[in-house]
Amino acid sequence: MKLQRFAGNPILTPHPDHPWEDLAVFNPAAWMDDATGEIWLLYRAAESGPEYKCWFGLARSRDGYHFERVSEQPALSPSGEGFDGATIQDPRVVRIGEWYYVTYACRHYPFGQFWVPGGRDRYATPAEAAPEFPRYLRTNATLTGLAMTKDFRHWIRAGWITDPLLDDRDVILFPEKIGGKFWLMHRPLEWVGPQYGTEHACAWIKCADDLMGLPAAPSRLLIKQRFPWETYKLGINTPPIRTPHGWFTLYHAVGADKFYRLGALLLDLDDPGKVLHRTPDWLMQPEADYEIEGFYRGVCFPCGTVVKDGTLFVYYGGADQYCALATCNFADLLDHLRSCPP
Repeated sequence: MKLQRFAGNPILTPHPDHPWEDLAVFNPAAWMDDATGEIWLLYRAAESGPEYKCWFGLARSRDGYHFERVSEQPALSPSGEGFDGATIQDPRVVRIGEWYYVTYACRHYPFGQFWVPGGRDRYATPAEAAPEFPRYLRTNATLTGLAMTKDFRHWIRAGWITDPLLDDRDVILFPEKIGGKFWLMHRPLEWVGPQYGTEHACAWIKCADDLMGLPAAPSRLLIKQRFPWETYKLGINTPPIRTPHGWFTLYHAVGADKFYRLGALLLDLDDPGKVLHRTPDWLMQPEADYEIEGFYRGVCFPCGTVVKDGTLFVYYGGADQYCALATCNFADLLDHLRSCPP
């Protein structure tokens, strides 16, 4: 089974009149307003300047296919002086009660244009960083932050939700407590080697009584590379969806050709660290021009899914430049997934 691309892709493209999103818009989080049926995207937006700063923009749709921007200004910007001072990236959104919880990758110093020779080198080791500085400042490592909002206009930046000694991304919260605890999936880049049981960075899971207790909580391995299309790093993509059969989520893996492909998991409802089913074949791979011709050549990277009228809407970034959409019948995908071994 494969995801089907929307014929009207890409659904969002860079805006030449908005300096904060004139280069790229991609990797959107997604959710549906239960009261109105509208689907919302919180998308990553990049400037064309050499620092390659990123912001979050907001867009909405009545039908899930056609989107309009909500504002000419970002919904959330880098803080300027905090741990997320220079760039914020790849949001994932869950709603718990009245609040939306947004996990996002971030850096204190600029990222730099990674696709340009030497574009990142000038920022890799910040000139002002003294040996006594925290590791993430000395190396410009990526952390993951937690922000909270009720309306996507007023925000609380709670701080980092991962260990600041790790380059840790693809961090995703579950949309409810399980067994009285908050659960989180993540992909620490440094956890590689015999002591971790994996040759490449992969997906881990942990839980804690308090959200800000998650950085120090112990983790256990969730999935690692197993199939031919999973050659290098691997991580979870989308916030889990509760189904009668388990928690559904999408994940990505980088192949030998450096393309990002997508698979699916079904996790136990009571113990989400237990994998019930996993697709052995990819559900989607880069094929369209807007997935191959961009700032990363060959990537489909979703950060959010929505189920509307029985259809799974998968909102993803193409080639680190565009927002795009793929769909399928959700019941059919669950049937297919449940036929796969763990």
